[in-house]
Amino acid sequence: MLSFNVRDLLQHAAKVDGSLGADDPVWQEVDPTPSQPIRVTGRLSQAGPGRFYFSGHMEGMAAMECRRCLTDVEVKVGDDLHLLFAEADAGDEDEVEDPDVYPIDHRTQEVDLREAVREAWVLSIPPFAVCRDDCEGLCPRCGADLNAGACGCPPESATDGRWEALRNVRDLSK
Repeated sequence: MLSFNVRDLLQHAAKVDGSLGADDPVWQEVDPTPSQPIRVTGRLSQAGPGRFYFSGHMEGMAAMECRRCLTDVEVKVGDDLHLLFAEADAGDEDEVEDPDVYPIDHRTQEVDLREAVREAWVLSIPPFAVCRDDCEGLCPRCGADLNAGACGCPPESATDGRWEALRNVRDLSK
């Protein structure tokens, strides 16, 4: 559970120990979703009139493709979270426009952490994953997985033929 009653938060802080699954409607189509539920732990408390502060941690596994050989790989993702939620009409216009502050409607009965956790998750995922450090990748000519062995393509020449005309000019000047 990642939603908390505002009235309860006004009386005492809430201990957060919940999860955000890959099937939750908060995920957008282009988001890299987790391969298992993201575990979220921490503390949510009131931080002044119309303001709530969450301090905690999230961790989970992301399903990605190896950037070299395109095989499926799981990457551990985790990060500390420090989130501020403020009522949209709480007074300070700069705070409402601040991208680090999550606005909540002053009429709301709950503080929902899911959207903020989704955003933190998306920003915490590494841009590239590798299945192993010594991954050979794919052959640039035939596309064979070089981790399974040589593909049979002839080896590339040691020199790039596009520079041959300049080499000829250099050799003539000697």
